[in-house]
Amino acid sequence: MTFAATQRSRSEDRRISPVFWVLLGILGTSGWAVWAGYGNAPGFGVFLFVVAGWMVSLCLHEYAHARTALHGGDISIGAKGYLTLNPFKYANALLSFVLPVVFIIMGGIGLPGGAVYIERHRIRGRLKHSLISAAGPLVNVACAALLLIPVGAGWLDDAPGTAQIGPYEVTVLPAALAFLGLLQVSASLLNLLPVPGLDGYGIVEPWLSLKARRAVEPFAPYGLLAVFILLWQSQIGSWFFNLVYDITGAFGVSEGDIWIGQHLFRFWEL
Repeated sequence: MTFAATQRSRSEDRRISPVFWVLLGILGTSGWAVWAGYGNAPGFGVFLFVVAGWMVSLCLHEYAHARTALHGGDISIGAKGYLTLNPFKYANALLSFVLPVVFIIMGGIGLPGGAVYIERHRIRGRLKHSLISAAGPLVNVACAALLLIPVGAGWLDDAPGTAQIGPYEVTVLPAALAFLGLLQVSASLLNLLPVPGLDGYGIVEPWLSLKARRAVEPFAPYGLLAVFILLWQSQIGSWFFNLVYDITGAFGVSEGDIWIGQHLFRFWEL
């Protein structure tokens, strides 16, 4: 292969996918519609905005893992298509995008999604392995801050788009951002749990003994399932959501804003 061909191949490996551009287009268009109050169904606009925003954040989450792995020494990342922000390149599209959206619809919780296969044997140094695992959740943390700060600061309270909920007229865009911000906070917390199969465990795993890692390895496929059983079926779920609301509240975002956003998101119940 010639040098020019090699350069062209690398460029294609890192070219942003049309799928991601479509997601950004849906996010931008629905965001404008929600802000302007365009159309007679604000709830449907909120639904598109939240789903598109959530999927964009998942793409960025996985991109952060992949990009950090590339700089850490896994030069195979580009050939796998992980740097194109194409969600269909991830290891499991069902787990990456379908299930997270289903969980948002069912319970308003940010399910950690996406999966990129990293050839860990190419990477030297425990710190690099931890940084690769931490990169994804840090994207969710950044997204949460970017979404919640404008809402808490009241910068969007005068947006023209409004909706009638019972006897109250509410501004739609801050509510949509508040709900999407809550999803980012919940995803950040879940991903940072030191549970096998989640990024939090990936952060601490390189620092564990080989014996400990081998003992935990068989349970990795069931870690996420166990977490959600605990969240849905025990007091732990109440503690978790209280923590989520405490964090959103620290940004000045009220539970009422989030409830309105989730209520509008579930437009089929309006």
